[in-house]
Amino acid sequence: MEPVLLYGFPSGSSMGLVACLEWLGKPYRLCRVDMFGEMREPAYKRLNSRVETPALITDTGAVLTETMAIALWLSARDTDRRISFDPLSPQADRMHQLMAFLNTGFTGAFSPVWAAMEMDNPDPVVKATLHDWGREAVLERHDRLEEMIGDTDFLVADHPTLADGVLIGVARWLDFHALAEASRWPKLAALRARIEATPAVTYATAIEEGATPTGTGACLGHVALSEVIDRHGS
Repeated sequence: MEPVLLYGFPSGSSMGLVACLEWLGKPYRLCRVDMFGEMREPAYKRLNSRVETPALITDTGAVLTETMAIALWLSARDTDRRISFDPLSPQADRMHQLMAFLNTGFTGAFSPVWAAMEMDNPDPVVKATLHDWGREAVLERHDRLEEMIGDTDFLVADHPTLADGVLIGVARWLDFHALAEASRWPKLAALRARIEATPAVTYATAIEEGATPTGTGACLGHVALSEVIDRHGS
């Protein structure tokens, strides 16, 4: 069977993994998950008890969660090295270093901002404190990423890789939460523009918005979440 990626909307980090699957070019399917609705229903815990996206149903029917684990699964199957590198190469080391930074401190910095936004009947002081704390953390992590960007067109090479996919699904949260102008970090802003202009990211963004764009043809369609849970939920 083809792997099935469960991606979240709105503005899920998993959008970048959809782009990675398009760059990879091997057959796959998608499953659309409303993160503010059906993801929070008890049935979803049968797939991911942590109530998160993304999740991947592998070609053997196993459920794989966590962005880094899914990215490494894709890397291991990237025989043509379209989105990854020889595991023993310096490029692979740099890609893994950047992906680890993006998936930990960079992504985690947004957690207080998301928590403030999603609070039910929030205490105004607590909400403001969370938002301000998160904003400062986000700005600091952006400063560090700006320092890490080199002179290649994309994060690791002159073509997009898994690192660019991990970045682009999260980087737009700066705009979503209106935390700062992207132009504050010129190298990162230029990099984001290049990644967002790729057909794969254009496709992934349109898919996330509920459209039916034409991609590479690697995507063989969507599977309903209820079907995925029935077939693969524990």
